Amino acid sequence: MTTTTEALTRADFQTDNDVRWCPGCGDYAILAQVQRVFPTLGIPRENFVVISGIGCSGRFPYYMNTYGFHTIHGRAPAFATGLKINRPELSVWMITGDGDSLSIGGNHLIHVLRRNVDLKILMFNNQIYGLTKGQYSPTSEVGKRTKSTPMGSLDHPFKPLSVVLGAEATFVARTIDREPKHMAEMLRRANDHKGTAFIEIYQNCNIFNDGAFGHLTDRKGKKETQLTLQHGEPLLFGKNQEKGIVFRNFAPEVVDVEEVGLDAIHVHDEQAPLAYHQTLAQFTAPELPTPIGVLRAVERPAYDEMLNAQIEAAVDRRGRGDLTKLFNSGDTWVVGER
Repeated sequence: MTTTTEALTRADFQTDNDVRWCPGCGDYAILAQVQRVFPTLGIPRENFVVISGIGCSGRFPYYMNTYGFHTIHGRAPAFATGLKINRPELSVWMITGDGDSLSIGGNHLIHVLRRNVDLKILMFNNQIYGLTKGQYSPTSEVGKRTKSTPMGSLDHPFKPLSVVLGAEATFVARTIDREPKHMAEMLRRANDHKGTAFIEIYQNCNIFNDGAFGHLTDRKGKKETQLTLQHGEPLLFGKNQEKGIVFRNFAPEVVDVEEVGLDAIHVHDEQAPLAYHQTLAQFTAPELPTPIGVLRAVERPAYDEMLNAQIEAAVDRRGRGDLTKLFNSGDTWVVGER
């Protein structure tokens, strides 16, 4: 890969590898948008790195003409953190799924979020284990009948955005594989954020969990179930934006805008107290519309920048380290001697 200052296009980010997802998989739409957005970010192609874990989403680095790693199950955050700390100039994007990040990788995910490493995390949520042929996942609904739960799952599912907000992530968003323009906007917002940016992408698995998000993607009905968030704008939804959200005694309630007036509708604030964002993350259709967009975007120092500044400060005070001197400092002893 050579450095270039020429304008980039989607073709520059495509590879000659055959894309091997099931026909109709939502991953194709996500890949297409990432390949379209990357050339618009003003970043040299050789400065992009795509890192994945295990799952259908794990194939992503093979289809991106950037540097990349296909790592091990649940451990992509560790690889991505190490790379960003050592090569801070790189734009590091982590690709994961609901199983990879919330099951075996749950511990790694919450710590990369609390540290606020300057990474961009895309979590494909299809509410199923697709790669291993249809077992229930940490986000599958109660009662889900699968090969591993033939009588129905008994597990209460994670709400991914509630998990990441619990770790006080500084940028939290959601989009849908069948909303390409909205997805592109979320990718750009994540890129512009300094710190860990987490995007949950509802992604249809048409083989093992087809239609899981049909109520949010149906052309006729989606305006009744989607709540598109815009900072500084009222929480409105419905075919003609005739419905809104108000909070009474901290509880959200759907109201008729004409009855209560537009001024009564709650205005979305990406920088509001965390409790508000947590409440949004709990919204679930049909009782409440499902939010898409940026729930939370706040500033906090990035871990990788602070760590590298600390290293530089130590070097300035003490000079470059001497490995031999280090090995012989402090408590030392010779094996076999008393």
